Amino acid sequence: MTTAPRFARDDGPTIPVHCVHRGTWGAIEAALPEAVAAFAKASGFEPKPGRLLVAPDSSGALCCVLFGVDVDADDAFAPLALGALAKRLPVGRYRLATAPPDVPMAALGFLLGSYRFDAYRESGAQLAQLVAPAGVDAARLESVAAAMFFGRDLINRPANSLTPSALEAQALAVSSAHGGVASVVQGGDLLAQNFGLIHAVGAAGAEPPRLVDMRFGPDHLPRVTIVGKGVTFDTGGLDIKPASGMEIMKKDMGGAASALTLARLVLQGELKLRLRVIIPIVENAIAAAAMRPGDVYRSRKGLSVEITNTDAEGRLILADALALADEEAPDLLIDFATLTGAARVALGPDLPPLYSTDDVLAEDIIAAGKSVGDPLWRMPLWGPYAAMVDGSIADLQNSPAGGFAGSITAALFLKRFVEKAKAWAHCDIYGWNPKARAHASEGGEPQAARAVFAMLERRYGG
Repeated sequence: MTTAPRFARDDGPTIPVHCVHRGTWGAIEAALPEAVAAFAKASGFEPKPGRLLVAPDSSGALCCVLFGVDVDADDAFAPLALGALAKRLPVGRYRLATAPPDVPMAALGFLLGSYRFDAYRESGAQLAQLVAPAGVDAARLESVAAAMFFGRDLINRPANSLTPSALEAQALAVSSAHGGVASVVQGGDLLAQNFGLIHAVGAAGAEPPRLVDMRFGPDHLPRVTIVGKGVTFDTGGLDIKPASGMEIMKKDMGGAASALTLARLVLQGELKLRLRVIIPIVENAIAAAAMRPGDVYRSRKGLSVEITNTDAEGRLILADALALADEEAPDLLIDFATLTGAARVALGPDLPPLYSTDDVLAEDIIAAGKSVGDPLWRMPLWGPYAAMVDGSIADLQNSPAGGFAGSITAALFLKRFVEKAKAWAHCDIYGWNPKARAHASEGGEPQAARAVFAMLERRYGG
């Protein structure tokens, strides 16, 4: 796994970093050494967002760094922009001499920006380091970044490495590290315990399907349950995806990665709640045992489901997991899933749709996500569309014809399996950065984990 990020020790020389914008540049420029100011002018440096100048002193040695920050744009990721420096600066130790408005977020951005997935290649290259700015909780920021690195690593691992048994092992490692009580239901035992949908989706896989159920904390505390979709690879089943659609389907366990990332954040933060984490794990493969269009399966809840598209498998395994979670009527039930392409068509890769049965919960998650640079956008559980998931020969169908409102109908399908939970939220994440950003490399991203953690921390922290 990728080495957890750390701030540099503050025990020696450092190179100052000035975060500048148009409102501050004049005063900062006037205070710079004459040689540096002249170099900045000769280089055409302007205090625009993302502009970087590494300035030498009169002897040619590295003197300071000028970095343009954005303080006006409505950009959820702007406070994390310092992450760009982790890979762009020469190797060395740096400190914030002129800080941006949100120092903790800037420092977290720097840590997140240092991520590289080098498990399958020799790198050895060193990166710039930042001394923790005064007043920030360095240990907490390092803990958050380490959890995010863990989630990114899970998504980035290829499917021949992160098999169902390997994902189970990663989940159980989180349980063991934090004193959890875990159980696993696997293979034919899924049928014996009425997890017919999980079994159907994973029956064709080289490894048997399974469900991991972990509990942390005493039962008298508020009950928060999180569920994560763990499809370690998705061929689409017999309704096979085209090659272009299968290219990054190792990321189809991104919901499980977000759930486990959130679990680490909650447990490291020692929030005052009883946490339950449920991860259904399968590979949606093609073999003689694969489910077929037209098949009907019985769910944990007792509802029958007609398979109209084998590539709409994520909602099936989530349905059984949500039904299990719902049986004990948790105070909060939140699921994460790389569920629909329709969500990407509607909102793109950066902004996951959020669905919820509770207005306050939805508003709290949206606000928390905005505050920590992990945005979501609320979408409606539009009641009139509920009939679209009704089956023709079964209670439900897993993929309505026509293609309209695909993310909404998927959420409405899941909603049929949630009745007792006091509040439920569903995050239809992408789990992937199609291109690098300042704080995130191209590749896996456990979206919504930091947003939900920030919400939970506000409710149950301390």
